Amino acid sequence: MGSVSKGIEKVEVGLKWDPSPAGEPPNDLDIIAATYAADAPYGSPVYLVHFDSRSPDGTINLNRDSRTGQGFGFDEVMTLELDRLAPALVRVVVGVAIQQQAEPKVLGDIANTAVRIREGHTDLAHNDLADVSGYMATTVAEFARDESGAWSFREVVRGFDADPTTFASLMGSAD
Repeated sequence: MGSVSKGIEKVEVGLKWDPSPAGEPPNDLDIIAATYAADAPYGSPVYLVHFDSRSPDGTINLNRDSRTGQGFGFDEVMTLELDRLAPALVRVVVGVAIQQQAEPKVLGDIANTAVRIREGHTDLAHNDLADVSGYMATTVAEFARDESGAWSFREVVRGFDADPTTFASLMGSAD
């Protein structure tokens, strides 16, 4: 007999930040999701979802991609349909990285950053990333599937001194 609780089924990760001051290059932050298989939950990602991409099965989508932070509310939004992910996938890690330019930046250089993770109308987490202000990238969430198939959420805010490509290869490593 299965579990009564289905766990978390569908979540939305939102990211916002203020645009750069006039005369400065735009700040481009990106949400990145990495999926991991049961046989290597802390190994290499099975696949990544980031700007200009979606999961092969359409269960993880970047619905809104901002390259400047302009707009109202959350500028970048990713939807994860955990209940539809292939059974072989048991872990999803979500993070935020700065697209680095000539002058490297850290999260503290970008005004009013915030991440919101919600299921339906319920906020699971809200973070201003102040604890990782000295880093170029950070994880923000981990979703894990238990033996019954139900997904759980854990807020994991851990900074990395890495460009987006390097960060994507490291973000799912064990703490």
